[in-house]
Amino acid sequence: MQTVISARGPLKGTVRVPSDKSISHRSVIFGALAEGRTRVENLLRADDVHSSMDCMRGMGVQIEDRGEVIEIKGRGLFGLQEPVDVLNCGNSGTTIRLLSGLLAGQGFLSILTGDGSLRRRPMARVINPLRLMGAGIDARGDGNYAPLVVRGGGLKSIEYTMPVASAQVKSALLLAGLYSEGGIDVIEPKATRDHTERMLRAMGAGLSQDGERIRIRPVEKLQPMEITVPGDISSAAFFLVAASLVPGSEVLLPGVGVNPTRAGIVTALRGMGADIQVLNQKEEGGEPVGDLLVTSAPLRGITLEADIIPSLIDELPVLAVAMAVAEGESRVKGAAELRVKETDRIKAVCANLAALGVDITETPDGFIIRGGRGFAGGTVESFGDHRIAMAMGVAGLTCRREIIVRESEAVSVSYPGFWKDLDSAASV
Repeated sequence: MQTVISARGPLKGTVRVPSDKSISHRSVIFGALAEGRTRVENLLRADDVHSSMDCMRGMGVQIEDRGEVIEIKGRGLFGLQEPVDVLNCGNSGTTIRLLSGLLAGQGFLSILTGDGSLRRRPMARVINPLRLMGAGIDARGDGNYAPLVVRGGGLKSIEYTMPVASAQVKSALLLAGLYSEGGIDVIEPKATRDHTERMLRAMGAGLSQDGERIRIRPVEKLQPMEITVPGDISSAAFFLVAASLVPGSEVLLPGVGVNPTRAGIVTALRGMGADIQVLNQKEEGGEPVGDLLVTSAPLRGITLEADIIPSLIDELPVLAVAMAVAEGESRVKGAAELRVKETDRIKAVCANLAALGVDITETPDGFIIRGGRGFAGGTVESFGDHRIAMAMGVAGLTCRREIIVRESEAVSVSYPGFWKDLDSAASV
């Protein structure tokens, strides 16, 4: 499938972006470990979250879809069943990494796999510390790639300093810590999204934090919750950039999660001159939520250093689009993690923007963009990556000629209605 995007008039109105993917995954997985029923409103209905649901069902968890509400009948920390088949994580890195930690603590054998893209993503960063805890894990490519064969149980307590900031790896280790003899201390090099800590703490886990050190200790049980999943700021990012770039635009994005560990996109865009307001801020289920109002404004170049990267790692492809239009030079540093996402996002961003006439230079850990020229139009590839596809769609709104996005159906991983919402906002 391919989608054709061309310059439009101002973006106007209200856009309700999909539910937060990270929180949706955790609602399903953690709810399955509670004793009792967890009710989840506004769960993200997208491929990645369906993968987590399917995997938990494969371990005997009952998940009832009641339309507006998902009900998860938790089996308790020690009630999961050995799967009778391979657990397929699809394209979801969150699913395979979090389940690696969970299954490391189970007293049975399990096998995790995924699609071709997921089987190329590095897993040693989560396998190695789990092996230090005593888990038996085999993997392809000298212990680095799925499928993974996990022989769980008998975990010991460790202290682990993470060499690379990763919320997925951190979450996997915290889950494993629930099943170890004395828990685990995880030390982060930089703060990453903390949805796992917030949700586990609310469910009664023995979790504490002191600076970069996060400590979890085993508990007898987790309490079920009622969870309302906020809008995903990673999905909102595409409209924050689009409305900033297209003159005369004003868009309201209600009920979006504004967790400080995820809100780097707002900080970065404001640093470029964007007009973004956070209205009606409140807290729901331990997560800060607000309405984002964005109005078009001229943007200027910016340099993003390593310290902000974990809070906007998924938003860098669409930020690159903003940088291409902004006046002056922009630089992204310390973002080598982009190379091991659904695709090598540094290479994908540089290849696509160069094809559209942008003056961009690839670096080992990011890129340099000399902005102000905009886009010349042409054909770009999604590389099967949902965030690359959506970023190129945003570029098309400001392009002098049309942009054709190949494999545009990749958006179904996180935002199945993206093309419809983009067209509606630009057609008001």
